[in-house]
Amino acid sequence: MTEPSVAAALARAEQLADCSESPRLDVELLLCEVLGKPRSFLFTWPEHLLSASEQQRFEQLLARRIQGEPVAHLLGYRDFWTLRLKVSPDTLIPRPDTERLVEQALALLPNRPARVADLGTGTGAIALALAVERPQWEVVATDRHPGAVALARDNAEHNALSNVTVLQGSWCEPLIGRFDMLVSNPPYIDPSDPHLQQGDVRFEPLSALVAEEEGMADIRQIAQQAPGYLLDGGWLLFEHGYDQGEQVRACLAALGYDEVATVRDLGGNERVTQGRWRGKQHDE
Repeated sequence: MTEPSVAAALARAEQLADCSESPRLDVELLLCEVLGKPRSFLFTWPEHLLSASEQQRFEQLLARRIQGEPVAHLLGYRDFWTLRLKVSPDTLIPRPDTERLVEQALALLPNRPARVADLGTGTGAIALALAVERPQWEVVATDRHPGAVALARDNAEHNALSNVTVLQGSWCEPLIGRFDMLVSNPPYIDPSDPHLQQGDVRFEPLSALVAEEEGMADIRQIAQQAPGYLLDGGWLLFEHGYDQGEQVRACLAALGYDEVATVRDLGGNERVTQGRWRGKQHDE
């Protein structure tokens, strides 16, 4: 077998056209993994020849990607915010849209000591992004799945973040005391959504994707639990589906949250909804 060049390997991206929204990027990432080089190397040295073992490894990864296996699972990690996070089939793969939730959380709370909890943390992506930006914050992350808890703890250690505690339990249940903010990217996809049979989500846990009541069940449950764990004036923030903003706003308003509003992601879709809990007015 003739040893292929970097340029020839990159041309294989056309084989991913039917299974990926970013075939060129996918091939670049797989090739970087095989070569142990940054992406800049691919553009600087297109004539570089792969060794026989590198070619074999590249072919194996490419074949798995053609079958639909997510790139993050093939690499074992996904970059999110400024962090490199280990991933596994136990959790969702962190997505760029979720960075909007991180941005909004940082914008709402001043840069001073605070207690913040991330509910259903998965890889720990949201909790760790907040912790790295706000070293003064005490960040607590919860997840009911032991595999996710272990992964989030591993990612916290890997990124040397000592202001994060990961607890096992459903949503608010493991929390002690009250918090300045609760954030969550809970399951919000309707179980009948045809997209569940397409793309990367086929390889992710359904329990982290779908929720009953047209995707609203977990959002409603968290919104009902949260007042028992929020300080007066504390914030609750959700990531949700592009078409769920109105439903989430209605849910929070009906439960008595103030300052209910939704912000959009880079694609212009409603992505994050917030509400503020004024505990004193409810105690009167």
